[in-house]
Amino acid sequence: MIPHSPPASETAFPIVRTLAARPRRWSGRHARNRGLAAAVLATAAIVPAAPGQGRARRSAGVEAERHSALVDAAARVAPAVVSVNVLKRERQVAEDPFAQFFMPRGYEQQVEGYGSGFIITADGVVITNQHVTEGAQQIVVTTREGADYPAKLLGEDPLTDIAVLKIEASDLPTAPLGRSADLLVGEWVVAVGNPFAYLLGNSEPSVTAGVVSAVGRNLLPSGDQAGVYVGMIQTDAAINPGNSGGPLADVTGVVVGVNSSIFTPSGGSVGVGFAIPIERAVRVANELRRYGQVRRPWAGLDVAGTENLRDWKRAGGLRVTAVALAGPAARAGLAANDVLLSVRGRRLRTFLDWEAALLDASPGDTLALAFRRAGRARTAELAVTDLPSSNAEKVSVLGDMQVVTLTPAIRQERTIQTERGALIYNIGPEAGESTGLRSGDLIFQINRQRIESAEDLRHAFAAASGAGSVTVWFERAGMVGRTTFYVQ
Repeated sequence: MIPHSPPASETAFPIVRTLAARPRRWSGRHARNRGLAAAVLATAAIVPAAPGQGRARRSAGVEAERHSALVDAAARVAPAVVSVNVLKRERQVAEDPFAQFFMPRGYEQQVEGYGSGFIITADGVVITNQHVTEGAQQIVVTTREGADYPAKLLGEDPLTDIAVLKIEASDLPTAPLGRSADLLVGEWVVAVGNPFAYLLGNSEPSVTAGVVSAVGRNLLPSGDQAGVYVGMIQTDAAINPGNSGGPLADVTGVVVGVNSSIFTPSGGSVGVGFAIPIERAVRVANELRRYGQVRRPWAGLDVAGTENLRDWKRAGGLRVTAVALAGPAARAGLAANDVLLSVRGRRLRTFLDWEAALLDASPGDTLALAFRRAGRARTAELAVTDLPSSNAEKVSVLGDMQVVTLTPAIRQERTIQTERGALIYNIGPEAGESTGLRSGDLIFQINRQRIESAEDLRHAFAAASGAGSVTVWFERAGMVGRTTFYVQ
């Protein structure tokens, strides 16, 4: 599955791989959906105008005949849709051995990328996809009228694929925000965005229509994608390169999702597109605006992963594999081998359902759980907290690298096998490129010296400064690696 932005000229989508509606009274959006098919399929008899009738009357009649809920929805949301144009530098790799003689090692080239977005405040706050803005050195937002505004990146979250931009303007049109929680499978929606950017010749957004194909859709991770695409809205409204970050709106013209990705064998739309629920997008945007980052909740338990994707039918739920000592789950009375049945009323089948629940929770929230232990059904109130690594004391090393001491709680949070060491909490691009290390690596040895804390690591790097190369041993994704570099 590809998050939607085109290759090279557009930010490339990361390659990624229902809720039954309750009977309800048809009203509001749902009443309009019920009559929409008839409105779309109805044909009007064309009656020749009597002599003397003006063109204005005929035009007014045609306009009334053609007006539909989809037309009104598009007219309501389209004024707030923008193009997001980025400049970034990407490292180029030689396509064949011969080209290596002419391309310097580490050669970088400036490339353009583009996507879509929508304005949520009159003073210029814009929501778009993180894969559109990733690595951007310059961002320009273009409005429907063709006005260009330099944009500031307020924050981006790779996990949810949401980014927030700010342009300096006032009295801008804003997109009305709705909710996706009560979307019905089969109801009409419109996807609005700027496919293929300026290749279409102007900045007017394009509108495509379709239905909600499914809700609560979980997409299996693939490749090196950073995003977690769970609890998604699936639609057959065409989503093409350049639509990334644009709004998905219902027939009342309120935004219910952020278009993000597609399944495709060809790179173009085949009617299987996905949007991030608007509730999640707004929550993440608010955290990015307030804190500059998104606070993640910690439940203090591990669940069966990809190896048990098909095991839920036999188990009847999601098996707990480990519980952190004195963590939130332990305090709620949960234990290893409990089978989780539901969270906040949502059924749990696989680890992706659990990831979706955590993705939509914040530290301090209480999750109502139903679970089974030894054949007996039980309930629990799980109060999630900040991640242990977020609260841990940060030690700065090598300029723009922050590390924390590994604790049992952090070890459980990050699923680390090594018992002691210093975890890289954050690392800047310069330090990452010069050392080969990444955020999340657990350093446990430098040369022949064991590292048991963040302070050990700081002292070891200080001692090695100017004294030759150092070899750093680390754990990454359950595998042991090493890298050698000089400490200046």
